Amino acid sequence: MLSLRDEEILQHLPVGTTATLYFKDLGPQIGWTTVFLIEYTGPLFIYFVFYFRMTFVYGLDERFTSSPHPVVNLACICHSFHYIKRLIETVFVHRFSRGTMPLRNIVKNCLYYWGFAAWLIPYPTKNPFTWLFFFVSCPNYTYEVGTWISFTIMTQCVPVGLFTLLCFIQMTVWAKDKHCTYLREFKDYPSHRMPIIPFLL
Repeated sequence: MLSLRDEEILQHLPVGTTATLYFKDLGPQIGWTTVFLIEYTGPLFIYFVFYFRMTFVYGLDERFTSSPHPVVNLACICHSFHYIKRLIETVFVHRFSRGTMPLRNIVKNCLYYWGFAAWLIPYPTKNPFTWLFFFVSCPNYTYEVGTWISFTIMTQCVPVGLFTLLCFIQMTVWAKDKHCTYLREFKDYPSHRMPIIPFLL
């Protein structure tokens, strides 16, 4: 049984003069562009709520409504830049192989991104490194994991480290899936190229 893409035309398929089509109800769906915009806009603004130490969260105690540590400001700049970059990429760069995903998944995804954004506040693009493309199938994931590792080291914050670990696990799953797709589509795909970590994984 072969799954058809949205853009495929029946006349161009190698099925002869007759074919049997099976339709599956996927339930309520949501477009990937909308998914990414919702996922990435939330953390951008939620982080600010805790960065600015809003009184409805922290109360009026001055010990909790201000921070003298420069790393807090640097972390906010880095975090904001990351999600602004993701929003720009969603609108102008990404091309999605599947048009939609189940609507119910947006709750899980938003809990992941939005929830961690409220927990990541620390308490006291053209990429020039194109060589990585020769060693991994998904260097964008490799660089992003590296970014989060750096963010973890900079903030020395346990929730950030946990977020980084979960990020790495999820991106490894995505990278392996894309790597397998490349192996199927390109017969001469380099055998030394790994999904996400050069020479290892």
